[in-house]
Parts: sequence; C-alpha cells; structure tokens
Amino acid sequence: MSLLSFGQPLVLLGLFALPVIWWLLRLTPPKPQTEVFPPLRILLRVMRKEETPHQSPWWLTLLRLLMAALVIFALADPIFNPRERLETGGEAVALVVDNGWASSSDWDLRVATAERLITDAADAGAPVILAFTADKPNVEIGPFDAEQARDRLRAASPHPVPVDRAGVYGRVAGMLETVSGATVAVLSDGLATPGDEAAFSALLGENAGSLVWIEPDQLRMAGLTGVDNQPDFFEVTAIRPFGDPTPRQVTAGAFDDRGRRIADTSFSFGPAETSATAEIRVPFELRNDFASIRIDGENQAAAVRVLDESSKRRRVGLISQSEADQAQPLLSPLYYIRRALQPFADLVEPETSDLAEAIPAILEQKPAMIVMADVGTLPDTAREELIEWLNEGGTLVRFAGSRLAAAENDEELLPVRLRLGERSLGGSLSWTEPQPVAEFPPSGPFSDLSPPREVSVMRQVLAEPTVDLFEHTWASLADGTPLVTGAQRGEGMLVLFHVTPEATWSTLPISGSFVEMLRRVVQLSRNQGTIEGSDRAGGQTLPPYRMIAADGSLVPPGPDAKPLVIGGGERPVTIENPPGLYGTEEGVIARNLLAADAVFTPIVRPDTNLPVTEAAYAADRSRDLKGILVALALLLMALDTLAVFWMGGLFSRGRRSSGRAAGPATAGLLAFAALGLVLSSPGQGYAQEADDTQVSEAEAVDAISTTRIAYVLTGDSSTDAISRAGLTGLTRFLIEKTALEPGEPAGIDIASDELSFYPLIYWPIDPDAAMPSEASIARLDAYMKQGGSVLFDTRDQFSTGLGVSGASASTQRLRDILSSLNVPPLEPVPEDHVLTKSFFILQNFPGRYNGSPLWVEASVGASNLEERPVRTGDGVSPIMITANDFAGAWAIDANGDPLLPTVPADPMQRTYAYRAGVNIMMYMLTGNYKSDQVHVPVLLERLGQ
Repeated sequence: MSLLSFGQPLVLLGLFALPVIWWLLRLTPPKPQTEVFPPLRILLRVMRKEETPHQSPWWLTLLRLLMAALVIFALADPIFNPRERLETGGEAVALVVDNGWASSSDWDLRVATAERLITDAADAGAPVILAFTADKPNVEIGPFDAEQARDRLRAASPHPVPVDRAGVYGRVAGMLETVSGATVAVLSDGLATPGDEAAFSALLGENAGSLVWIEPDQLRMAGLTGVDNQPDFFEVTAIRPFGDPTPRQVTAGAFDDRGRRIADTSFSFGPAETSATAEIRVPFELRNDFASIRIDGENQAAAVRVLDESSKRRRVGLISQSEADQAQPLLSPLYYIRRALQPFADLVEPETSDLAEAIPAILEQKPAMIVMADVGTLPDTAREELIEWLNEGGTLVRFAGSRLAAAENDEELLPVRLRLGERSLGGSLSWTEPQPVAEFPPSGPFSDLSPPREVSVMRQVLAEPTVDLFEHTWASLADGTPLVTGAQRGEGMLVLFHVTPEATWSTLPISGSFVEMLRRVVQLSRNQGTIEGSDRAGGQTLPPYRMIAADGSLVPPGPDAKPLVIGGGERPVTIENPPGLYGTEEGVIARNLLAADAVFTPIVRPDTNLPVTEAAYAADRSRDLKGILVALALLLMALDTLAVFWMGGLFSRGRRSSGRAAGPATAGLLAFAALGLVLSSPGQGYAQEADDTQVSEAEAVDAISTTRIAYVLTGDSSTDAISRAGLTGLTRFLIEKTALEPGEPAGIDIASDELSFYPLIYWPIDPDAAMPSEASIARLDAYMKQGGSVLFDTRDQFSTGLGVSGASASTQRLRDILSSLNVPPLEPVPEDHVLTKSFFILQNFPGRYNGSPLWVEASVGASNLEERPVRTGDGVSPIMITANDFAGAWAIDANGDPLLPTVPADPMQRTYAYRAGVNIMMYMLTGNYKSDQVHVPVLLERLGQ
C-alpha cells in the first residue's frame, strides 16, 4: 500500500506549469531599493543612477515556485498513509462484533476498525446491520444509517460474559433474508466457542455476497481456571490459548477484600504448554484473607478469580471418647476422618479424651466445624458451651456408634430423634441383607454427587419416623432409612452420620464418596452463616454484591444484573448473572467466568465459497494533508511579502525601538563599546603596574573575546554562591532584553587575578571575611584609576533601615576598605543622571531590599541644565555603592526560578532590580553617549548649513 494518495490526481498536471511560472518570475523582478541620506548635502549634487536588476534573485524565485507547488498539491487532496478500503458491496453491510470478555483488552481498536467499515458502507450508500454477540437478545440490530450505526457502536462496551454467536448470528441471518449479496463482516475475539460451525453456516447463507474476516493477529491472554487451598500452600491454575509455541511467564497477585496485595506468585508456561500451576506459600491465616486472585497485565475478566468461603480452609476440631490404638490405627474412630479432611482443612485435636476438658479446649481455638466420633452423653458445662457455639454459626458433625446408640436423645445436639439401640443388617439372626446407598435427595448438599454403588451398610442407628424426617434427610439407604441427616440450629448446622466413622458398621468410610461428602459438609461450615447450604436446600436467590467487569475490575452491580438462583445445577454466566460475588456483607458466594475444565481454543475461519477479504484490527491512521499544505503555502507567502519589503528598503529605514527603553541601542554599538572598553582597560596591557602576575597572550585574547562580569570571592561559600547565581541571572536577563551577550560570571581574587579583563566588579561586603592586604587595595585602586568600576554592596539596608543606631558591621568594613582608596566625592544618583536612562527609564535602583540610594561619583559643572540637561562627565563612575543586595534579587536556580524573596514581597521589585542591573551594564559599556542624543538636532542643523 502506498504512503500517499490523491483524491483529485488530475490537479497534479498543474505541476507542468511551474516552468512557465519560473519564466514569468524572472521577467518581473522586485521593486529596486531607494536609499535616502539627507545629512550629507554633498550627496544631493551627485547624479543619481537607478539600476534595475535584470532578474529576480534565485532564492526568491525558488520560494515562489515552492509556494505554487504546495498550492497544486493541496488542491489534489493528498492523503498520507491511506488506509486500505474494504469491499462493502451489496444491498447491505452486516457487522457482527464480538464484545465478550476476550474483547476488553483492545476494545478501542475494535471500535476503530468497525468505524472504518461503517465509513466504507456510507460511501457505498449501503445500510448497516450492527450486532454484538454478548448483548442481550432483545437489543435492536438495525438496519441503521451510517450516523446511527456510529452512535450505536460508540455506546457499546465489552461484557464479562462469553459470546453467543449461535443466537446472534441467527438474528442477523434473519435480517438478511430481505436483501441479496450483502457483505458480512465478522469481527471476532479470536476464541472458538461450541456451536461455531452451525452459527457460521446460518450467517453465511445464500443471502450473503462476501465475507470480511477480522481477527486478532495473536492471542496473548491468560485466564484462571481454579484455586485450591492446600494444607501448606494455595494452588492456582492458569491457562493460555492453544498454538502458542513460545514460553511465557506471568505473575498473579492475591488481594484481600480491601484490594490490598498480600501475596503473589508466578506461572511458567513452557513451549506449547496451555496450562500452568503455581503455589502461594503463606500461613494459613493469611491464605484465608484472600478475596481474589488476579493476573498482572491482563485487562479482562478471565484473569480474575474471586473467592468465597469455599476457598478458605476451615479449622476442624476432632473429638472421640476412644483412646487411639497405635497398634491398630485402622480401628481408630478418627483415622478415616483425618484422611478425608486433611487435604482441605486444618485439624486440631485435644490432648485428652475427657469431654469436660476436650470440648472447651477445642472451642478456644475457634473452629468452623467440630467432628465427634461416637460420643454419647456430654458433661453439662461442656454441653452448654457446645450449644452456644453451634447457635452462633458453628457446624457440628456427629458419627454414630455404640455409645451414641445407648445414650438418651439430646434434641439440641441431634438433627432427628433416634430410636434406642442400633439396627443390624445381614446378621445370622436377621432376615435382612446389607443395604446400598440410594440416590441423594435433590434438595440436599449431596444432590450433584453420584451415589456410591459399592458402599453397603451393615449396621445403623434408626431415626424415629416423623412428618419432617424427609426434609432433614441428606442421604438414605435403599430401604428408605436415613444414612445422613441434618438440621439448622440457630446460625449453625447440625449433621449426623447414622454409621460409625470406621469401617465396622459400613464400607462408607473407605470409599471415595466419604471424602466428597465430608468436603461438602466442610464447605457448609462458616461462622457468618450457611448461605450456600440454605440456598441449595430451599432454592433461595442471592442479590448481586460485587461484579467482575470486562476489564477484570470489581464494580458495583449494573442495571442488568439480577439475583442468582442457587441450586438445581450449575448455571452459565450471562448478562443477567455476570461473574462476581452474590450475597451480602454477611456472606457471599463466588461465581467465576471460567470453569475448571475451560480451554482457550483459537477460532478457525469458516470454509465458504464466498469471496473472503481478510483484514486486521487497526485504527484509521490516514491524515489529510490539504490543511497542512495550505498553511505552508500561506507561510511562504508571508515570507515572500517580508522579502519584498526588505528588498524595497522598508526595514532599513526603520529604527529599532523598545517600549521599555529610553532610546535605541544597536548590537554594533554595544559590541564596539564593550571591545573598546576592554582594550582600553587599565594600563592598555595585560597586567597592572602594581601586579607582578604575568598573563599569556592566549589567555588575554580569550579573556577579552567575551564580556564577563566579575565578583569578588569572599571565602564564604554561601555568599559566593549567591553572587554567582545573581550575576548568572543578570547575564540571562541581558541576553534576553539587549543585544549584549555576556559570558559566564567570573569569581576573582583581587590579590592574584588579573582585573583589567572585567568592565565591572561586584564586591559583596562580608564583615567576617579577612581584610584585603595593602597590595590588593593598591591593585584595586589602579584598576579604578585606569577605567574600571567596582560595585560595592553592603547588603545591610534591611537592618540599618529599621532605625538601628550606628553603622552596621558591613558598612564599617566598607569604610575600612575605602579609607585606603582614592575615592572621589560621591552622591546618590540624581534624577537626570545617565544611569536613570541608559536603557530603561528608572527612578530608583532597588535590589532584594528597597530604600538605599545608589551612590556614584558626584558630577562637576552640571549647573547649566538648559544647555546640557543631563549630568556631565565623560568618564564612568569608578565606584558605586548600594545596600540593597543586588545579587540576592538577581539570583536564580538551575530552573531559572528566583532563589531569595524580595523585602518587601513586591513582584515588581525583582523586575526593577533586573532593570537596574541592565542600566548599570549599559552605563559601564557605553559611557555617557546618551547625553549626546539630545544634541542630535543641533548637529543635523550644523551639517545642513
């Protein structure tokens, strides 16, 4: 597929006109430039000779040709990266989109693909039938026009349920009965479902004209099919699609009911392996806090498995009045119970067989269930504690035996009333035969188990016939006598096996059904109630509590979710009963998406005689270039206009101005003044007379190549850092606002470094620093005499301005330094001084503080204000003194943000401080050239005479 296409390709023939445009442009050059220079009258007598260029400059011709080419390309409707157009012929287009759980991870891409098909159908003028395979069966599927189909598509969303291709494809096939040659577009999720072959056969019937088949490029999903709380670890099983030859490792996390991650594990799929198991080894108590297991990075419902009480290990107490016989363990009443319960429960046993001590000891460990093997009469104290525990939600399982058969009926601890004694089947004095187990009642917890045909019962305890005996019977023998009975006691459950727990009365304990029956009873046990057991007994419905969304998150129930009917077999996951938790805060049951035997099988494209177009899920990445090309053409037109104005001399007659500056300051003037000031620095050489330091010619040339502001190193790291940051901020401000581009600030030692390279030295006075030596003062004095300037900053305006009597330590140190220098008379900067208008017009010179005047050399002979309305003095003041802390106001960090606040906190004070620094630098580099600007009219008048 080409990267560029044109909607109007014939317009490109206009490119052949470019040579003609080039020829015309060469014959029509731009208007010649006119120069006027009136100050020199002599030029007026020079004969003018206007010269017209023979042809336009080559670059201007090229600019205009490029502009014409852009306009031609724009008119041709160029499209970058044009998408492939899918065949959507026929009288209608039927879009069948899978929106089940497997579509959630890339749903936006599927919507974009469907929009492409709807656009193609609109271009062909065909109506659209739009159906989603996971929606409710009564949802309207069309036909729609293009706009209605887009609205329906944008309102759709994936659902956390399997797709129903058979039902939806049948509805679409019914809609196509009135049309012929329709295009059928199947946007599948890539997974096969039962009945796909029949569904495709109905969809691609005689009314279909062509098939557009779209499926994911690869299936990289993983789902959870089961969890098992083992004695020492929590086992998790995951699956992935068939046909993936690459090894893969995924991570799953275990979360509690508040969504906190409390454990994790990893699955490793080998090459072509579709199933993997992992173990989470954490303590028993922590495993019972697991509320959900989720695979990381999988945004779909199959990667989440919610857990309920059935996934938690119960603590089961075992009680027997018989001492264990180590020599014959198979005759122990608890032997087979231990073997049956140990894989899915944590067993606890008392240290004594004395029921008065054993029962309270077991109850202290708060078991979910207690199993009593052939226990007869209970002590009163232990009996009361056991009844209280049972009514509060415990599950008590009792097994018959000689002791129970001989004991009196205890109606509070027996589910049914028993006959005294026991019944013997198949004995020498009995006419009856051992009885097999009958079908389990459909209302009991064993309803979905197959009756163990190999089990036979030889002895049992019989229940007294009552009206409600059948309701309490969970299992019975072939002759109708109960084998297992159960009853509700308060919030708990009471269960009685009418046989012994060892293989003396029946073969039930040594059968596999015994393990499954005890597992079901354990699942019924819970301290919060017996939701699952009561539901199965009575067909109760549970309201939806927390649902699993299509992306795997737990969300509140939606409007389509309905109560779940428990019992009567496993029901499939649907829109009305999506996966999630059903119940209330007091107890829930889990309903997960994938069954334990689920597999991910890739879908197979159906065999058909129809023309088939295969495509992939992809967004429409085509871009219309017309607007961009028109914008570029307009930009070139603007450049062409500016070029014509420039060639006509318009810009050369203009004057550079700034609303913030008092007058113009050109780059050439600043550069020339700076170079002249540096070259005419003290001594006109590379060293001061009083300094013995020698500077090489290369170092001198490098130093004068760039104007740099210097600051005196005081020895205090904090003060020196503020000085450098302040001069850095001023340097950036100068670069942004003026034509001057200073280099990085330089920290100098006045005792050893060459001073003549710097037009201005900033000296922050530190009273704690050492007093400069006489040699250093002499070097500084020579620097100031030969044209350099020093800006002293005592930074004490804030303290001295509060009425503190006497001079501050910084001011006293400055007096000591100045006492050894030849300091001229000083005065605060007058209102008409050059410093007030060298670049910005200023009234005062604030820094971090405001209030201290800026002291400069006093002007001499400035009384004649009419003839010279600015301060006199050709030289620059060699000394300036302030207490406003200029560097503190200029200081910035690496991000360009101010380091220190101004005092007072006025946002404009920092701006005026920067402007004061600019005026000082302009004053240092250009002297009093501003004072000559007022005499320009007089000079021009004299030139004209």
